Amino acid sequence: MPALPSGIPVPDDGALPAWVRPSTNLAEVSDAQVTRVTQVSDTQPFGVYVHVPFCTVRCGYCDFNTYTASELGGGANQAQYATTALLEVDLAAKVLADAGRAPAAVSTVFFGGGTPTMLPAEDLARVLDGIRGAWGLAVAAEVTTEANPDSVTPESLRVLADAGFTRVSFGMQSAVPHVLATLERTHDPLRIPDVVRWARDAGLDVSLDLIYGTPGESLDDWRTSVETALATGVDHVSAYALVVEPGTKMAAQVRRGEVALPSDDDQAAKYELVDDLLTQAGLRSYEVSNWSRAGHECRHNIGYWRGDDWWGIGPGAHSYVSAPVVDGASTPVGVRWWNVKHPRAYATRLEAGQSPGAGRELLTRAEAHLERVMLGVRLREGLDLGVLSDAGRTAVAGLVARELLDGRAAVGAGGGPARAVLTRRGRLLADSVVRDLTA
Repeated sequence: MPALPSGIPVPDDGALPAWVRPSTNLAEVSDAQVTRVTQVSDTQPFGVYVHVPFCTVRCGYCDFNTYTASELGGGANQAQYATTALLEVDLAAKVLADAGRAPAAVSTVFFGGGTPTMLPAEDLARVLDGIRGAWGLAVAAEVTTEANPDSVTPESLRVLADAGFTRVSFGMQSAVPHVLATLERTHDPLRIPDVVRWARDAGLDVSLDLIYGTPGESLDDWRTSVETALATGVDHVSAYALVVEPGTKMAAQVRRGEVALPSDDDQAAKYELVDDLLTQAGLRSYEVSNWSRAGHECRHNIGYWRGDDWWGIGPGAHSYVSAPVVDGASTPVGVRWWNVKHPRAYATRLEAGQSPGAGRELLTRAEAHLERVMLGVRLREGLDLGVLSDAGRTAVAGLVARELLDGRAAVGAGGGPARAVLTRRGRLLADSVVRDLTA
């Protein structure tokens, strides 16, 4: 697992910097260059992420902050995890209220991991009830949990739906046994249609996550996986290229020559295939790695890509709160922080009445601009060219000529503002496009 960044210390009480407080009193803002302060809107979207760090086995490619029972050691009680997480919900409610930033209601909640559904459904429901009690849920709030196909039953899914969950995202990854074996996934691929049906019968929207580019996966294998996912009739599919991170078991296998990674051309062919098949089935790309039918986009993840505020509950979880200050070049425009990684350290701090925050960073205007371009350009609607610097706008013509950006969108054809919208070729080279747009 990658190490957390060092950052600057988080106060024991988790208090946010004074400059995140909505105010029209410039005396409350320390930066003398500030010339205007705005109020934070009561309708500003706010998301909550809940990290559940438990897995039955550690997959060889995974570098997420997750733990099996044998890795946890003493003091990290899975049975008590919901109670511990609720302590952070209480802390978050106090910190945001003290900063004048308590949301009017929570727009989206996302339980990720790990495998959240390793916890009893009643525990997940209890954490959601705590979030509802702290801030309320917006009308038609989206509440998602990730799940492995072998970690749910019809009964557990009904409990989640009755508690207010609206969506489940299953880690399908592949429908081909030898590919799942290489990934060290434990579920039976024949179970996928069953769990999708159970979830839908419970009234839940369903997404399937796929991974392409596993060592040994052929193009036909990948076609089988995509077609199997589509045959379930789901309304949302995420498809991610396998990235072998340093320090993982698979990275060691690659280094020893035991498995061979696919070529860039192989990865591109698989991306084009999934895009073709999903588009033909009526699922449109709304982000580089995500496709859905209209109205079934993952609103929680869109919040990340658009720079909304969120609080991350759980060990290793990250949070972000923007600043209401909009003028003043040297004033931070937001604060991001992250929790200690190990569940034992996380629980110990909260039980002692302390913030689990391990460190935080204050985002400068330049850093926020880079992130806005990097994330915003990945969305289907692209990025308003007015967001870009002069150098970034100058780069647009070259990117259009290289067929990485849509030419009509770049000139505002159709009467809308000029936008940087990735072509499919551009989606394959999104990192290169961002480098050019940010000069």
